[in-house]
Amino acid sequence: MSNSKTEEIDEAKEREHFRAVVTAFKYYKLCSLDRIHKSEKIISTLPQNHQRRLEKYKHYLSSFKRCLDINNTVVHLIIKDVETMFENVDHSVPDNGTNGTESFMCNYNNCEIASQKQHKMQHDVEKVQSVLKNIVRDWSAMGAPEREQCYKPILDEMEERFPLDEYTDRSLIRVLVPGAGLGRLAWEVAARGYSCQGNEFSLFMLFASNFILNRCTEINRYVVHPWVHQYVNNMTCEDQLLPASFPDVCPSGNRPNHNFSMTAGDFLKVYTEADEWSCVATCFFIDCAPNVIEFIERIYTILRPGGYWINLGPLLYHYSDMPTENSIEPPYDILLEIIRDIGFDILKEQTGVKTKYAQNPHSMMQHEYDSVFFVCAKPFSM
Repeated sequence: MSNSKTEEIDEAKEREHFRAVVTAFKYYKLCSLDRIHKSEKIISTLPQNHQRRLEKYKHYLSSFKRCLDINNTVVHLIIKDVETMFENVDHSVPDNGTNGTESFMCNYNNCEIASQKQHKMQHDVEKVQSVLKNIVRDWSAMGAPEREQCYKPILDEMEERFPLDEYTDRSLIRVLVPGAGLGRLAWEVAARGYSCQGNEFSLFMLFASNFILNRCTEINRYVVHPWVHQYVNNMTCEDQLLPASFPDVCPSGNRPNHNFSMTAGDFLKVYTEADEWSCVATCFFIDCAPNVIEFIERIYTILRPGGYWINLGPLLYHYSDMPTENSIEPPYDILLEIIRDIGFDILKEQTGVKTKYAQNPHSMMQHEYDSVFFVCAKPFSM
């Protein structure tokens, strides 16, 4: 197959994926409402005395719907004008006045295909729900404790490695944050004077970060209810309804524009230039690769001699249980051997660092990682 034909196919797949993500945002409310309707339907089939005892809960189910309306307002603001967010490339999704909903549902002719598509849509909508939780983690006062756990050690380490008395012009220090998510860590790096670029692959995250970084001009202008989709381990119904205001800072107004940027795309494809970065800061990132060795090798390549790699996170290995992916999952001790073998000098290492990721602070169940934190240096050539 010719290169031009391959590129055509790749571009078509990219457009299809782009449209699927936009559609998932548009379907957020409908799919989330289905979960509430399911509970209401189950309650309606119960004996009358059971229904009476659930009257208060039924009232809260109605409140959940109002929370979805508030969330849906933010969701639609996120996808407003995203069709041209990448270098003015138009990925427009045809709209017949129904936001794609009725036409999407009515075009199912085969039940098996319909089931598969509905499952895929539900999976994508869950990613939209996850985006709302990540907004809270990165850009609300409620997320400050998690940022203290996960971002502060990296930022403090950068202060130690690049002290102001030695590096008076921090804009000359180029920092890369791959897997930047909604961009708060990269923004914090740039706010401290470094030249920082965040990189993200997920369109779900990119849409939301574009909205927050470029269009949020007022502190705590918006509200989301991030836990409204969490139906288990709730102490009270009020906990499930809890609102969070964002952004807690003004990212677009306070940003040092010349020092900060975000790129979209696969880390391994976007960053190929050797000896380009003074520092690579990774947070909950390296386990996002099917082959973690490729990530480590690339970080080594793109760092300047004498540059630092600062890492914090667990080893969840996101592709581990995907039957279609060829994933490798070396434990931490072997990972350290690989890091040394690639050529890094390990300057600092700490295990058992308590970290959480987009957790509901009021839930009866708390997922907490004993993360690893390490600092590596790329040696100067001998």
